[in-house]
Amino acid sequence: MENAAAIRRLIGIVQSRADERRVVVVSALAKVTDELLEAGNAAAHGRLGSALAAARDLYVRHEAVADELISGAAGRGLEQDLRAEYRGLESLLHDLDQSRKLDLQLQDRLLGFGERLSSPLVTRALREAGVDAVHVDAQKYIVTDSRHGQASPLWDLTDQNLQDALRPLLETDQVPVLGGFIASTCEGVRTTLGRGGSDFTASIVGAALAATRIEIWTDVDGIMTTDPKLCAEARVIRKMSFDEAAELAQFGAKVLHPGTLAPAMRENIPVHVLNSRHPEGEGTEIGMRSRSGNTVSAITARRNVAAVEIESARGLDSEGLRDVYTAFNRRSCPVDVMAASLGRLWLLAGSTAALPGIAADLREVANVR
Repeated sequence: MENAAAIRRLIGIVQSRADERRVVVVSALAKVTDELLEAGNAAAHGRLGSALAAARDLYVRHEAVADELISGAAGRGLEQDLRAEYRGLESLLHDLDQSRKLDLQLQDRLLGFGERLSSPLVTRALREAGVDAVHVDAQKYIVTDSRHGQASPLWDLTDQNLQDALRPLLETDQVPVLGGFIASTCEGVRTTLGRGGSDFTASIVGAALAATRIEIWTDVDGIMTTDPKLCAEARVIRKMSFDEAAELAQFGAKVLHPGTLAPAMRENIPVHVLNSRHPEGEGTEIGMRSRSGNTVSAITARRNVAAVEIESARGLDSEGLRDVYTAFNRRSCPVDVMAASLGRLWLLAGSTAALPGIAADLREVANVR
């Protein structure tokens, strides 16, 4: 969601589905998550003035978008909501300035402000346009483990929570609006589902409600044969299997969050990837039996990854592998296996920040390079 024009497109899409029961999951406004992270790092490094100025800019931007879309008492009510979130953001930045530490738990609290600002804004914009929308706080109902930065849902509890919260609204033809990406632990500690997690939230909600379809609205025409920024001849793939799409997401395709398809696969719910700028387009349909029909469906590229070699003189048996993955999980560093031999394991890691700590954790059992 880039700006007021993008939210108007969102409203048009929701209105075009008026004959169906709808749940809307929204992301933060464009670039807001990155700007929040920059502000948090600034505060944690003693640049509180810069951090507060960035927070103020974010607040003003949301106010400006709201002014274009919402008027009267609804606008005043939204202003109160936005101001309350802004005060919470300011308070957190002051805390970061005092502690000089931005760990993953604090980062989850910080980054969630994007969706906590955007979701009430979109709710009131929909109501202004005549849609009977109601804001639902995703953090109350999507419950996860405490793996900050990339938490996993506790499925049974989350499914029951969402059914209890959303079904009564849908039965009265209301349109629930949730912020994506954000969740919390059983103890109420805020967590996030990982970058791009709004798609994942949509799939979690769709699976909990046994939806007939899940629509992921993006700014591209669907899943493509490769990144169109790298190859002008890239084409839209009209149909894909869950397995094909999941592998593409896992290995770098940015259209979908890697976890998005698991809940949909579990309930066999088709997922449609569509372009909000061209809502009349076919997009890509992902389903249990849909396949692209090509020997090679697509090619992905991954940037900013580190190749990690782990070598153990005693070999990497099941116990050794458990030690390795425990060390990576403890540091919340996601990995993919590249290759393995009797005493060596090669991995791809998405972050280098955690690697020195992981090497230290494993120094008794393996050498890490």
